[in-house]
Amino acid sequence: MATATDPHVQRIVQVFESLSPQDLPRLAEIYTPDARFKDPFNEVQGVAAIQGIFEHMFVSLDRPHFVIRDTIVQDRQCFLSWDFNFRMKRFSREEQCIRGGSHLVLAADGRIAEHRDYWDAAEELYEKLPVVGALMRWLKKRANS
Repeated sequence: MATATDPHVQRIVQVFESLSPQDLPRLAEIYTPDARFKDPFNEVQGVAAIQGIFEHMFVSLDRPHFVIRDTIVQDRQCFLSWDFNFRMKRFSREEQCIRGGSHLVLAADGRIAEHRDYWDAAEELYEKLPVVGALMRWLKKRANS
């Protein structure tokens, strides 16, 4: 049974928190070759495709970085709650924060075989955009009334 102090989990957290464009090849150290990744916008398989998602993140955003808040580990499953901080290259230059979580299924060697991100794209992203954000806030207000 893995624990939050498991060296594989610690390594995964360290890689995510320190990830930079130069470090993208290191993702092969924490993902199995045929790993699956899914988030609100992507569903891919394989380390190269996963690297492509992170590469796009660095091209599209200024100073993106993850802060892992909590780690829950049970057997070969791990859940990370995180803050994703960044600045948009377009629109607002203020620092933005998306709060979310990742469910990881680890292979026998401790690398990630399955990675599923959970976060509310409407609240955490769309509401922060001009025009679209105003529409999303209006829709939310109407739905809550």
